[in-house]
Amino acid sequence: MRYTTDWKDYELIDCSSGEKLERWMNEILVRPDPQVIWKSEREHRLWFQPSARYVRSKTGGGKWQVYKHIPSAWQIRYKDLTFNIKTMGFKHTGLFPEQAVNWDYTRKLIRESYKDNVKVLNLFAYTGGATVACLKEGASVVHVDASKGMTQWAKENAAASGVADGDVRWIVDDCIKFVQREIRRGNKYDIIILDPPSYGRGPKGEIWHLEDSIYDFVKLVAQVLSDDPIMVLLNSYTTGLSSSVMKYILDDVITKERGGRVDSDEIGLPVSSNGQVLPCGSSAIWTKNE
Repeated sequence: MRYTTDWKDYELIDCSSGEKLERWMNEILVRPDPQVIWKSEREHRLWFQPSARYVRSKTGGGKWQVYKHIPSAWQIRYKDLTFNIKTMGFKHTGLFPEQAVNWDYTRKLIRESYKDNVKVLNLFAYTGGATVACLKEGASVVHVDASKGMTQWAKENAAASGVADGDVRWIVDDCIKFVQREIRRGNKYDIIILDPPSYGRGPKGEIWHLEDSIYDFVKLVAQVLSDDPIMVLLNSYTTGLSSSVMKYILDDVITKERGGRVDSDEIGLPVSSNGQVLPCGSSAIWTKNE
């Protein structure tokens, strides 16, 4: 499993019985996590002293139960990156800290590239963790997300990280429609990052599920790879889409045509109280280097 131990402002303290105990800078949050099926004893004192806990409703959704005053928004840092955090609906905070291991790897490939201007396409880009990481390395980034609110949040993260003036285009659009237009325009990218949701709506409003749609979407995206590409990163939180399945897809669509190799594994977060690692999804990464 791939994970980073370089977080200072974020900490996964413990996890048990469907919940995880986290520190986001100075705020202690308890959030549900479906991967946490074990029922170990909750011995850490902070289980009983959280700032807030997200409680699911039996009828769907849920709400935050706030026990201590927490700011409406605050910031955390990862190395030289700064992110704005706030408690949102459906348990989220605006950042997936396990993705830091992918930010680090992407930055490494950009630094090591011979290209003066690495072009990155970040699809389903959310609040822009990967976008900000790539901008820090001087890459040219096209950030695409269907949510206007998440894209604005990403712009604020870029400003907080000191890269608001970087070479970036902020696109609020359906990712499938955008890629189709990029194919017609003839635009190409050296690095493509895909972090699609488990389900969503297609360009015609149809509901699509990731497992049913991802192969065709990867085939579409492969058409905007440059002639000398660097990386394609496919990430999934869906338990039905394992790292091995994603590797098979990237090998079948990209390696078969371009050569290179695909590495795939789970990604996770280290648990500070016991030395274990919590699985947080999977990634498959195609790179040109043999």
